[in-house]
Amino acid sequence: MIEGVEAEALARRFGTPLYAYSKALIRARWEELVAAFPAGSLIGYAVKANSNPAILSLLARWGAGAELVSGGELALALKAGFQPPKIVFSGVGKTQAEMRAGIRKGILAFNVESEEELSLLIKTARGMGRRARVSIRVNPAIAISTHPHIATATARSKFGVSPREALRLSLRAARDPSLSFVGLHSHLGSQIFEARPYERESRILADLARTLSSRGIPVKLLDFGGGFGVDESGRRRFPLESVSRVLSRAAGSLSGPARLAVEPGRFLVAESGTLLTRLLYRKETIGRRLLVVDAGMNDFVRPALYGARHAILPARRRPGPRTPVDVAGPVCESADFLARGMRLPPLEPGDVLAILNAGAYGFSMGSNYNSRPRPAEVLVDGREVRLIRRRQSGAELLGCYP
Repeated sequence: MIEGVEAEALARRFGTPLYAYSKALIRARWEELVAAFPAGSLIGYAVKANSNPAILSLLARWGAGAELVSGGELALALKAGFQPPKIVFSGVGKTQAEMRAGIRKGILAFNVESEEELSLLIKTARGMGRRARVSIRVNPAIAISTHPHIATATARSKFGVSPREALRLSLRAARDPSLSFVGLHSHLGSQIFEARPYERESRILADLARTLSSRGIPVKLLDFGGGFGVDESGRRRFPLESVSRVLSRAAGSLSGPARLAVEPGRFLVAESGTLLTRLLYRKETIGRRLLVVDAGMNDFVRPALYGARHAILPARRRPGPRTPVDVAGPVCESADFLARGMRLPPLEPGDVLAILNAGAYGFSMGSNYNSRPRPAEVLVDGREVRLIRRRQSGAELLGCYP
């Protein structure tokens, strides 16, 4: 069941592959965050996790802010109803057009990640006769226990600048008449399950903020990013209360004090999403049993890209012993596996499988590789189901070409 609706009924009605999201689970995670952090904190949603307009509209209506990394995400966030004073713009490669759009809309802050970016932002704001609000993204050089592709605060990462460089850029930003210096930003990476990295991050940002304050430059915002882990197997929980205490203490220790901001993405939407796929064929090779399904790495790339291990269940209970099988997709790549060694009961072609915790970085990282149409998405609210993105048709796929 996905809320009050049978998964098999969804697969019959809308076809497979199909992304189905639970509104109740998104709401529950949002309320959990609101309860954990002090009143007045900015809880921003990292739009890249899942940018379906229907999901964005829910979060905007509930009062979330938005963290963006592109002009396209800015346009989506504004259309969904996010308020510009709650929007921050991150990313190492902002274009001047994206800067102009953000300045024009009056967003809360650009998280600047290099000196040349800061120079272009100054030039852009001056040319528009406007002031741009800016935070400096700090790279605290903290190694975390996660996949290297989603660790963003190591010393060799492309993101942010060192604390020493951040001090210099903050001083420059605070003194430039085309800018309004807001504060400091950092983001450790994704899939963190302990409070210790946040303790180190918070100390580094708070120390830097105190140095700036001693030079007459108040820090109004301390933005600690996201990275709140969601275990695909469901065995671990993120220590939200402990992390909230750590970050709140750091923000509250400053003269002012500074406003606390966090930007979870996966935490809000991952558990809400289920990818439904239908079994096509069974086969055996030397030493392994394979289930070939109709969803592939173009629909859900996380297992191939990150080695993510998502739980998979039959949509209908099947009798018999559970044995290890590899769940393979139809894409012409040896990496196209949705699971390896997953213990499943005996299944028949036509059976529907549910890939759990697929609401974040699923559809949003999908592609048309192998010229495969993108799947449909539905939002389940109790017993009600709403189609929030129709399946891409073959005609639409051909229409991409001149």
